[in-house]
Formats: sequence, structure tokens, C-alpha cells
Amino acid sequence: MDAKAINEKSKALIKATSAGESPSIIIGILNELKTGVVPSEDLLRSTKIGVTVNKSKQHKNPEVARLASEIVRKWRDDISKQKFNTPNGGKKMNGTPPNGTSSPAPSQEKSKPSSTPSVPPAQRSWKKDRVDIARTGQSNRDNCIGLIYNGLVPMSTVPSATVLSVAVSVEAAAFAEHGPEEKESYKLKMRSLYQNLKNKSNPSLRTRVLNGDISSERFVVMSHEELKSAERREEDKKIIAENMRNAQAPMVEKSISTSLTCGKCGQRKVSYSQAQTRSADEPMTTFFLLIRLSIAQVRRGNDS
Repeated sequence: MDAKAINEKSKALIKATSAGESPSIIIGILNELKTGVVPSEDLLRSTKIGVTVNKSKQHKNPEVARLASEIVRKWRDDISKQKFNTPNGGKKMNGTPPNGTSSPAPSQEKSKPSSTPSVPPAQRSWKKDRVDIARTGQSNRDNCIGLIYNGLVPMSTVPSATVLSVAVSVEAAAFAEHGPEEKESYKLKMRSLYQNLKNKSNPSLRTRVLNGDISSERFVVMSHEELKSAERREEDKKIIAENMRNAQAPMVEKSISTSLTCGKCGQRKVSYSQAQTRSADEPMTTFFLLIRLSIAQVRRGNDS
């Protein structure tokens, strides 16, 4: 399916969605896009079909939402694989200078990171691992890949190629959810992900992301509470419980008397307490509380 056909399907999808057409019609269009589109970053960028399909993830029909999510995830994974397998984001290197003489082939030392880190785990970064982060052809996105890489590698002995693959996948997922890269939401999300990965008190998060226990798609939409470690959540629960206890005002101890009688119902079991609510030379105010069927009921005014 070429760009013209994709644009026609995009318009049809937008029209069917806005007009509230039957879910079967929308599903038919999505299936045509799923089977007919061979994704490339240039194609998706020029047609903006990814943005259009991504909006269908919010459709009220679960089958439409599921299919749209499946298509977006497939396209994102395909683009990530293309970037990872093509150094410098698919850009061709010109190996012949203007004078026509051939030049040596560019060094592969950066584009193919070594399988074993050569620096201490505590000092690792994409620069020290000599990793080529140019995977998208856009400097802002490539820098974010490097940022995520730096968040993943502290105290890790995972091979650079594996870390880079995860960093590329995380950035692609964040771009799909919050892009393009000029949007403030994308920038804030990338900084937030980096800070959470870098958090020394939550090393398990880095491990779970690297191991694939948390997928890239899941990672970029996790809430602040979900990103916390189990230990931190337990500490927060204790703090909340302690604050609740401290916030409870002490109750005035009340006496129970059977010599007092409620003037309205004749019940004799009444509790009472006293407090100085007026000036010191005035008598204390007595508060009565009728106890009936083990349920305390306060009697005020003309209550029966």
C-alpha cells in the first residue's frame, strides 16, 4: 500500500469514527491497514497514519480498541527493529570524498557495541560504553535514547547491545504515546522515566525493564505509584497509618449513669461529660449522650 492509498484509508477511518459508523466497518479499515502497510519511519511520518490509528485505541468498542493497539504496537516494533539493525538511523554513509579517492570503511567500533562492558558497572554510560545512539535520525530523540540508556546501566553488567535495544524500544514507545518530540509531554515523560530508572532506592525497576518483566509499552504508561518499589509502597502505607493515628483527636472520657433519665423516651442509661464552655465563674456545661441498643445517639433540641 503506497502513501496515496494510506492517506485514503486514513480519511476513511477518520470519517467512519467521527460519524459513529458500525464497529465492523472500522475494523475492516483497520484490517486493511494492518495487512497492507509495510511501515517505515518516513512513511508513517508523511502520512501520519500512526497518529490516526492510535486515536482508535480510545474507541468505546473493545474489539476496535484492541485491533488499533495491536497495529500500533506492531508498527512500533517494526520501526524499532529497523533502527536497531541500521546504524545512524538508516542514513547512508558516503565513503567517497569529493576528490574521488576512496576512503576507508567507517569504523564499526561504535555502531556495534561490545558484548561485555569494558568499564566498571558504577561508571557506565552510553559514551563510556562507546555506543552509537543515532537510531532515529533526529537529534532530540537520539539524545533521549542515550538518556534512557544511562538510566538503565548503573551497576549493571548487561551487554551494551541489549541495553541499547531496550533503550530504543522504550523511546519508541514513549514517542508513540507522547510524541512528537517537540511536545512538552514527551520531554517530561522522558525525564521522568530517566529519574525513576536512576533512582538508587529502586534498583529492581531497572532490572525488571532490562529483563523484559516490564514491557516498554507498559513502562511508559505506568503511574508514579506503580513505579515505586514494593519496599517504598510499604513504607508509604506505614507513614499514612501513622499520620492517621496522629490526626485522631483524643476523646474525652465519659461517665455512664443510671440515675439520669431521658426526658423524651424515659431511657435511664445515659452517659455524660462536662466541659468549661463559659467564663470561670460560671458552672460547667454538662453534655448528655443517650445510649440505646448499644448505639450512641446525641439528643439535641427537639430530637426524639
